[in-house]
Amino acid sequence: MMDDTHSRTAPSPSAPASVTERQPVWKHGVAAAVVAAIATTVLAALASAAGVSFGDSTGASIPIPLFAVFTLVFSLIGVGIAAVMARKARRPRSTFMRTAVALIVLSFVPSLTFGFDAGSAATLVALHIVAAAIVVPVLVRRLPHTR
Repeated sequence: MMDDTHSRTAPSPSAPASVTERQPVWKHGVAAAVVAAIATTVLAALASAAGVSFGDSTGASIPIPLFAVFTLVFSLIGVGIAAVMARKARRPRSTFMRTAVALIVLSFVPSLTFGFDAGSAATLVALHIVAAAIVVPVLVRRLPHTR
């Protein structure tokens, strides 16, 4: 038995014989995660070149390559959450949206509390929003309203 993430588009009488197969949530999510990782890394490099330090109160600074790593890891966690909700949640789309919003807001906490200067904190929050704006809509579109 196939779940909604693996269903095929049923051909209609007027549809061509070659109808594309609907891809699972995780395939689209992984692609979006890679795009988000590239985007946040490029934007972080541009911000750094413009003078944003990404240094905290201890003087430790976030190396630019870690933006790709962190974005990829946390985006893939989101993809996993969406894939589980696609299979288990009664209302996958709305459940995922509520969860994603809560997690995005929680992701701001370190940026605002770890001693970053205002410019670094604002840039980090903006980068979280950029990553979410890339990944979340892709996942939401793949999730059914109800299971």
